[in-house]
Amino acid sequence: MIDYMIQEKVLIMNSTVKEDQWIWVIIQDPDKNEQILGQHDNEQEKSFIPFFLSKEDAQIGRDFLTREKGHRYEAQAILFEDLIQQAAQNGLEVYLLNDAGKILEKNIL
Repeated sequence: MIDYMIQEKVLIMNSTVKEDQWIWVIIQDPDKNEQILGQHDNEQEKSFIPFFLSKEDAQIGRDFLTREKGHRYEAQAILFEDLIQQAAQNGLEVYLLNDAGKILEKNIL
């Protein structure tokens, strides 16, 4: 069974990830103008931020993400609640991926 929480008009699917849990995202250009790497789901026509449960998954999964040449990419930890806030501010969803880049869970914001 999947639990849902409504918090400040944000619907968070929390079957796998807790708000105060550290998760891993891919950062573009970590030492200058850093930003979280986003992706676009062409089938659903939605933009999202991919995240991973472990650093190892993020480092391997990074190779399956769409990236621009000429930039450096690095896995970094972030609190899930901080990721949710940033995604909501930018109109993005967050998707949990495995190390093969497969979507395991979609968190709808």
